[in-house]
Amino acid sequence: MTALLFVGLGAVLTLAILALFRRFWSFQAQTPEDYAGQTPEFDIRRHLNGPMACEGVIYGPTGRVSARFVAEMHARWDGARGEMTEHFQYDSGTVQDRRWSLTLDDDGTIRAEAEDLAGTGVGRQKGAGVMLRYRIRLPKASGGHLLDVTDWMYLMENGTIINRSEFRKFGFRVAELVATMRPMVRDETQVAPDTDQLAAE
Repeated sequence: MTALLFVGLGAVLTLAILALFRRFWSFQAQTPEDYAGQTPEFDIRRHLNGPMACEGVIYGPTGRVSARFVAEMHARWDGARGEMTEHFQYDSGTVQDRRWSLTLDDDGTIRAEAEDLAGTGVGRQKGAGVMLRYRIRLPKASGGHLLDVTDWMYLMENGTIINRSEFRKFGFRVAELVATMRPMVRDETQVAPDTDQLAAE
């Protein structure tokens, strides 16, 4: 009986330590207030706007890269309401499309909806960071699981956005995504002809 009591107390203590670690010292412990006052200031209406290029990797539960992808995104805003489309191309040859409907409130609260979300995602922009939490249903080809997602985006001085996301099932991390997003620029190899030189010829 005493041995069982010690085992039970040990299990409870271990769970309590894990809960404290997750609350105060893990990726999940971040809050928007952690980035208050940091610059450049992230405004999704400005920095998630127009055509954007994205590259990223997805890590599986073992910590190894399970997928690589490139994506094209396009966002447009009408006041506090925005729409963003995403077109992903994975290294496996699979393609995926998603359309987000976004709303930004005066206090920085973000609400997000998409077809593969269960309910409405909620987040906030503050300082140089943006956080968004939502539940997403994977495609049937990937098991159709419903996962809890935490997205964090960090704005860099040159306008690039670093995105890190955790995907959890029953509280356990099953995948992680790291990606960059940046405004698309004109192909610099397609230089306009020098009109003065053409006139001389």
